[in-house]
Amino acid sequence: VQINDFQETNFPNIYACGDVAGPYQFTHTAAHQAWYASVNALFGIFKKFRTDYSVIPWATFTDPEVARVGINEQEATQQGIAYEISRYAIDDLDRAIADGEAHGFVKILTVPGRDKILGVTIVGEHAGDLIAEFVLAMKHKLGLNKLLGTIHIYPTMAEANKYAAGVWKMNHKPETLLKCIAKFHAWRRG
Repeated sequence: VQINDFQETNFPNIYACGDVAGPYQFTHTAAHQAWYASVNALFGIFKKFRTDYSVIPWATFTDPEVARVGINEQEATQQGIAYEISRYAIDDLDRAIADGEAHGFVKILTVPGRDKILGVTIVGEHAGDLIAEFVLAMKHKLGLNKLLGTIHIYPTMAEANKYAAGVWKMNHKPETLLKCIAKFHAWRRG
């Protein structure tokens, strides 16, 4: 079925969503489209809402799970988009160790020198759950500094997201400022 950006078909008052409408074959995307189809069908006479596909997550429920949102390295390279990678290995996470699930990683692609998230891939237990924080961050243009500044409950798998943001921060620490502070404290100690 062909639809436009508002989930409308070429037939008057007929809207479509889900597998029949495409382009994604995910239940969660079908639900997303259903909201737009419903709202546009009911209120389109007053205001129409264009379906937003800017941030579409997916997960493959294998063992371990694989989840992703945004672009990966191959897509960034093909599109000529410069990127940096920050990677956190889940085998270091206390909750993963306690649960015997200490395998996998969180990999974040960012704009070079900035905390803007271009894409995230998570491999590990509960990856489909963990990706949601990055979906929210990307949807609302929150960078890794915001994730890093958010309290995450200890011990949870969600800490992996914060620690991955911490990897980015460690790679972008203000060296000059830290050297000045070190000299200042050395001076204070005498």
